[in-house]
Amino acid sequence: MPDTISITLPDGLARELPAGSTGADLAAAIGTRLARDAVIAVVNGTERDLGDPLPDGATVEIVTAASERGLFTIRHSTAHVLAQAVLDLFPGATFGIGPPVEDGFYYDFELPGGATFSPDDLERIDARMREIIAEAQPFVRDEIPSDRAREVFAAHPYKLEIIAGAAEDPTSVTEAGVVRTYENPPNFIDLCRGPHVRDTGHHLGHFKLMRVAGAYWRGDERNPMLQRIYGTAWHSKAALEEHLHRLEEAAKRDHRKLGNELDLFSFPDEIGSGLAVFHPKGGIVRRIMEDYSRRRHEEAGYEFVYSPHITKAGLFETSGHLEWFAEGMFPPMELDGGTEYYLKPMNCPFHCLIFRHRTRSYRELPLRMFEFGSVYRYEKSGVVHGLTRVRGMTQDDAHIFTTKEQMGDELDSLLTFVLDLLADYGLDDFYLELSTRPEEKAIGSHEDWDEATEALRQAAAKRDLDLVLDEGGGAFYGPKISVQARDAIGRTWQMSTLQLDFQEPQRFGLEYVGRDGQRHTPIMIHRALFGSVERFFGVLTEHYAGAFPTWLAPVQVRVLGVRGDHDDYAAAVAARLRAAGFRADWVEADEPLGARIRRAKLEKLPHVLVVGDDDVAAGTVADNARGAERPERDIPFDDFAARLRAEVAERR
Repeated sequence: MPDTISITLPDGLARELPAGSTGADLAAAIGTRLARDAVIAVVNGTERDLGDPLPDGATVEIVTAASERGLFTIRHSTAHVLAQAVLDLFPGATFGIGPPVEDGFYYDFELPGGATFSPDDLERIDARMREIIAEAQPFVRDEIPSDRAREVFAAHPYKLEIIAGAAEDPTSVTEAGVVRTYENPPNFIDLCRGPHVRDTGHHLGHFKLMRVAGAYWRGDERNPMLQRIYGTAWHSKAALEEHLHRLEEAAKRDHRKLGNELDLFSFPDEIGSGLAVFHPKGGIVRRIMEDYSRRRHEEAGYEFVYSPHITKAGLFETSGHLEWFAEGMFPPMELDGGTEYYLKPMNCPFHCLIFRHRTRSYRELPLRMFEFGSVYRYEKSGVVHGLTRVRGMTQDDAHIFTTKEQMGDELDSLLTFVLDLLADYGLDDFYLELSTRPEEKAIGSHEDWDEATEALRQAAAKRDLDLVLDEGGGAFYGPKISVQARDAIGRTWQMSTLQLDFQEPQRFGLEYVGRDGQRHTPIMIHRALFGSVERFFGVLTEHYAGAFPTWLAPVQVRVLGVRGDHDDYAAAVAARLRAAGFRADWVEADEPLGARIRRAKLEKLPHVLVVGDDDVAAGTVADNARGAERPERDIPFDDFAARLRAEVAERR
């Protein structure tokens, strides 16, 4: 056996180490800082524990705590500590799964007798977790036969389901009768594929337990309801505190809270989960959003179409949705002597029928169809969330039919259109995500998918934007580019999508007559700009914290008289503003001026005009602009109106 091994680092440099060296040894050989920050190693593309010996000739990357992979591992390891703490404190408790998630982790538990966790319990669990972390318990990996695993987890029915292969656990691996486990001696063991931090004393401790929620086992409401504890974990105290500050800011911006406070929308119980009604003020914002989008689409050469809300099942059999998307559709209804009809989850099959209605010529292409189409999707109750995850929505849906020769230019034009229009609404910090073929859920040849994916990649590459690969995230009929937008507090939202589809035109038998007089199959581009109007409304509400820019604000100006004898002038100013096309109101002086100004500020109005004796005499106003340190006085009405018009036109 040789005395040394050769390891290749990500930069291509080789390093000699004693035989039997581990990932931790490699990190220490490179430098003390890397040794301190190291969490796991990636060996020949596979994540491994730092304590695993390295094979000769391997390519090895050391993953550090602050990296995405490092944080994933820290959160994964913290979830194990949470499970150990709960099982220690609640004899008879059983546990399900506990994966890392974005910014944190969770674990699902079932307490004896159907008990639930209380806020005091979270404090006790937190304290026990910190004791476990202080003990620096090692994470010990093992692989044991399934029969032995069933004995180890005999008291935990959800683990037995996983071992039996009846439930999928994103954090464990069952292979050919062998189950991988991680143990924290002396008394905690879990199913897990790993890897983990070296021991509970490394990189753990910067966490906070956030809340408890109910969660059905495996997300199925026919299964038992478990208790899910959510937490967040980070690589440093500063990072944890920064995240908690972001959460505080996000709570202030929660569109559900603001929707109620600003009287924008609501979700009446009588209607059902995930189904919103927009109130007059919310209706104004929504109408302006939609009207501006319509105007921009008209200018870009789109043609408006309309389609019904329901259809016979056969339409979605042709499109493939009943095969690949049935779980997201509402159950069918039987009409006309047993014919099945479905609420539509997508607009694209209808647009294919419009294209197919008559013979098309190449001269008509690209043909751009646009619809504000209402669609309905059966989202499970556990994932419905305000306006950002609903069951009934309106998509600003476009489908563009092109020749293959036009495809590249059209994608380039579409991406420009999408990014420019999103920026008009105030979202201008983007990156792009390219989603590729989902191997288990895709139609069409690999050649078609490869060609479509490359066309999207080339369109994205022309932008000065980061491009992130989302392996397997495409729709069943084609790959897509998603525009990811960062909001005012740095959160990322998926906005517009461009999906390149070679398959649906073939399934629907779409054809056009080419220059050569022969029939050809068009290419179809699916394009949603808002995604859904409801979700976009929710995102904008949070982005602006309810303080919509003047062009979108439901009330742009409120006029207040200092005293009751100024009310007539205040009403006249508001009337002149409305006559000029602005959204203005006035409030009579039936309570102190300060109280009326405070109420207007709570409503987040862009401008509050105060008028007194001098204004009545001179035809002026005093403007309390939102965000200004002090009012601006003695502004002639026409000057204020001109400023307001410019502010609206520039969408400031």
